[in-house]
Amino acid sequence: MSSSVTDSAFEASIAEHVTLAPFTTLGIGGPARYFAEATSTTDLLNGIEWARQRDLPLFVLGGGSNVVVSDEGFRGLVLRVQLRGIETRADGDRVIVEARAGEDWDSLVSFCVNKGLAGIECLSGIPGLVGATPVQNVGAYGQEISETVVSVEAVDLTTKNLVAISGEACGFAYRSSRFKAADRGRFVVTKVSYRLAPNGRASVRYPELKACLKNNGRENTDAASIKEVRAAVLAIRKRKAMVIDPSDPDSRSVGSFFVNPVTTRETLERVRSVDTTLPGIPNFPAGEEMVKLSAAWLIEQAGMRRGYVRGGVGISKKHTLAIINLGTGTAREVLALAEEMKSRVRDKFGIELVPEPVFVGF
Repeated sequence: MSSSVTDSAFEASIAEHVTLAPFTTLGIGGPARYFAEATSTTDLLNGIEWARQRDLPLFVLGGGSNVVVSDEGFRGLVLRVQLRGIETRADGDRVIVEARAGEDWDSLVSFCVNKGLAGIECLSGIPGLVGATPVQNVGAYGQEISETVVSVEAVDLTTKNLVAISGEACGFAYRSSRFKAADRGRFVVTKVSYRLAPNGRASVRYPELKACLKNNGRENTDAASIKEVRAAVLAIRKRKAMVIDPSDPDSRSVGSFFVNPVTTRETLERVRSVDTTLPGIPNFPAGEEMVKLSAAWLIEQAGMRRGYVRGGVGISKKHTLAIINLGTGTAREVLALAEEMKSRVRDKFGIELVPEPVFVGF
């Protein structure tokens, strides 16, 4: 499937100088020179061809939950993905759930949990759209998308063809994939297929999740249902303002701004030796001789506290990893605060924090 001629009806739908801030959870960002919504794969192909013919940069926008848009905006075409549709089919003792890229992610999780399909319940409450989940290898509370993705359908921008990529070929890594690494900018995801377990056991691996379930009266956490796990995850995320809530200013963010660093055990021991008066650093196994450290802990111990304010932005009062827009924030202020947090951690612990969001128009 390819396109070489832009459809006139699609071209007529393109708007100019559209402010992008309202399409992001951070609420920051200047205008797109051109803006259009894609409700079909044909729309995507038309948009790609329209931008190519004019030698314009192209940015495909999903839910806007993991992007920081520059104050100057984007000088090319922004295509907002609005492809919708969910289908299910049996696959032996599993069920395949196919979801179009524009479906709201948490709504899909709710749909699956209500149908008794296990495998993504710990990923409840994560903002954004389905199309972003394989790109980021979205993960939380002991689960990752890589565990359930069967295949990804996408437009290959190098050929303008629609391709199917198996889960094994996605190159999944911690908070990453081939779509974010080696093939960054090459593919536009149009559909994702997940293999889930009907009446399957819930995944309860994360200590914080186990503690929440116990507080809810579930002593044997291994026996928790996927509905119980979803409720617990949502409660935890709400406490941290990690669920989008218009009434909660602490939720006006891109979620976790930095990735938890994965490093060697030797580095862990070096971090511990920096200051023996510090409390124990939270760490989790991450493969042979590797550990995942808590970015939030590193930031806090480097002197950056919750509620810290810098101009029109600040650190959430509920979660150290969230940079929030206080209402008048700018992208420049977001980047300045992020750099301050990074430099504090670098200076004290010698660890370089890596930002998680996508930066647009910089």
